[in-house]
Amino acid sequence: MRIAVAAGGGVGGSLQAVGEDGAPAGGVEEVPDLVSAIALRERDSAPRWVWPSTARLYPRLLAAGVRVSRCHDLELVESLLLGHAGRYGEPRSVAAAWARLRGEPVPADPPPPREDAAQPSLFDDDAGREASADDLGQIVAVHAEQQRAVAGLGGFALLAAAESAGALVAAEMAHDGLPWSAAEHDALLTELLGPRPTGGLRPRRLQDLADRVSAAFGPRVHVNPDSPAQIIRAFASAGLPIPSTRAHVLRQLDHPAVPLLLEYKELARLHAAHGWTWLDTWVSGGRFRPEYVVGGVVSGRWATSGGGALQIPRVLRKAVVADPGWALVVADAAQLEPRVLAALAGDRAFSEAAAHGDLYAALSDAFHDDPDGKRSARDKAKIALLSAMYGGGTADAVQLLAVLKSRFPQAFEYVEAAARAGERGLLVRSRLGRTCPPPSAGWRELTSAGDDDAPGPRGGTAAQALRGRGRFTRNFVVQATAADWALALLASLRRRLTALGPPRLVFFQHDEVIVHSPADLAEEVAGAVRAAAQEARALLFGDTPVVFPMEIAVVDRYADAK
Repeated sequence: MRIAVAAGGGVGGSLQAVGEDGAPAGGVEEVPDLVSAIALRERDSAPRWVWPSTARLYPRLLAAGVRVSRCHDLELVESLLLGHAGRYGEPRSVAAAWARLRGEPVPADPPPPREDAAQPSLFDDDAGREASADDLGQIVAVHAEQQRAVAGLGGFALLAAAESAGALVAAEMAHDGLPWSAAEHDALLTELLGPRPTGGLRPRRLQDLADRVSAAFGPRVHVNPDSPAQIIRAFASAGLPIPSTRAHVLRQLDHPAVPLLLEYKELARLHAAHGWTWLDTWVSGGRFRPEYVVGGVVSGRWATSGGGALQIPRVLRKAVVADPGWALVVADAAQLEPRVLAALAGDRAFSEAAAHGDLYAALSDAFHDDPDGKRSARDKAKIALLSAMYGGGTADAVQLLAVLKSRFPQAFEYVEAAARAGERGLLVRSRLGRTCPPPSAGWRELTSAGDDDAPGPRGGTAAQALRGRGRFTRNFVVQATAADWALALLASLRRRLTALGPPRLVFFQHDEVIVHSPADLAEEVAGAVRAAAQEARALLFGDTPVVFPMEIAVVDRYADAK
């Protein structure tokens, strides 16, 4: 059962039952309290809710203590369908989809919702501005058209459901928050940087390093380590010209300022990205609540619009602490993308190798350890496999890749075919149908017939652009399918955790999840994670011999999981 939802300008709204094909299955029902109406129907029948945007509506339901089991997110599904049609990035709102249906000018998408502005528009009678009402007729019509389009695309129904489930997870994680000790965070910053500064001054440790950097260039030289231009001039004056201040460039220099600069850059990055200001902004009530963006990367990986949840420095993982009597169940999929390639390609020998716990070790018998012990056979297998998926690599990596190519030709032909398609300007897709963006008009002009053979810079640039597109599509088919698998994992795990009760998904990053659970349920949660991984494997790849093992740790602190 599906119910279309249109939020009104205040606390009310309208509902209408629709069939799986999107056709109306009942009359329009106006409800004075939309949240209560959704809560009642969720308890009675747990329908799949059809609404314009989970990110806009669901936080309001969560704030009122209402959770739903399923939804169809019209904006996310519209974006997926546009991508499949080679129109990635076009407006995806219900108004835009409605305009396309009618052949009318397509409006731009509204700005994304703001967490602090979401609740008043629905619940507060005294809100400063009244939210615009959704159009139920448009919602029903757009949903019906989406269902018609999805039905003609194999696997796409699962992708639409998984993406929509991911949106529910993202909103719930932002609502529940990742357990975070502000006191522990402050202590770590104080240990690394010195006491919290005031008045915009540098922390004591950074100022000390800045003074020592200047002193390293001479007694009367002042160098601001935050200024790349000053650093470059200082090294040039010392007879060491450099093109940039990137860490790998600095490490090639023999100068006493180099270790000081490298330490300064690392600590300054911590202070700027996750210092006291970040702590004040993003952590409250013992929880870190980032703003996740489902499908924020073209491959389907998530992004964040605030909080930097996907870039938590390892040193700050000590601040992620379970509540008393609770535990963190930290799980990540071991060697996910190589295993996805094995399952995608259908190469029997490669799939058999991926049927074991350590894929790189299973492939290592094709190589030999270096006599000097510098690299093991396993290291070489890893280099070769990553080169196959991501393209490029050193001459040595190309030689190692040739060994695996000869052994697993079907697997490597899979990514080679994706690369060739990209170089021809074609689209490639994930297992479930997520589609890469088309090349830009500038790329097509640059790489038009014959330009790659042209003499001079233009020919070289064209060839470089072709190779770059090929590397992108080579990796896309693997990374996007890994994102498909991760979404299926999230949807399955969320359902299983709901059955357990208190445990909550509180963190997700590409191939890693964290569940905050009562300690006495931690082992059941670990079992739920493993079962969800197996369900995701079966949903995407059927009866494949490839396994997707989850490395699971039950800890009090995130830092103890690795």
